[in-house]
Amino acid sequence: MQIDDFELPATGNKTFKLSNARGKKLVVYFYPKDDTPGCTVEGSDFRDLYAGFQQLGCEIVGISRDSVQSHEKFKAKLNVPFDLLADEDEKVCELFGVMKLKNMYGKEVRGIDRSTFLFDEAGKIIQEWRSVKSAGHAQAVLDALKSLQEN
Repeated sequence: MQIDDFELPATGNKTFKLSNARGKKLVVYFYPKDDTPGCTVEGSDFRDLYAGFQQLGCEIVGISRDSVQSHEKFKAKLNVPFDLLADEDEKVCELFGVMKLKNMYGKEVRGIDRSTFLFDEAGKIIQEWRSVKSAGHAQAVLDALKSLQEN
């Protein structure tokens, strides 16, 4: 699966452009909201396993609808070594098809379906995980990356 090139504001006063990530593998994970329990677990797990991803020539970015300012606080709090991208207008969320209606406290709300996409060096999606639970997910992505390297 190929995704159209996109550009988003990122932490560290940067702009992330998908096409600039070519040449190495890339994990793009979508999460619902900064500083919430599940997103904290997921972000911490990707942080803790970051060196393992790097050893396999893979970069990571996280995306939510929060502002860059919110991302900066979340990144600093968790000491996250990779960039978080702000998709406030949901354009990239729509591109990946991760927006869905969820049930929250008996109300239907539109939100991000926790999903992860693994890109190869050519910028093609080689694996995707949708509707994931945060606990253990980062390890599952790293394990999949390792098995791809072995084959």
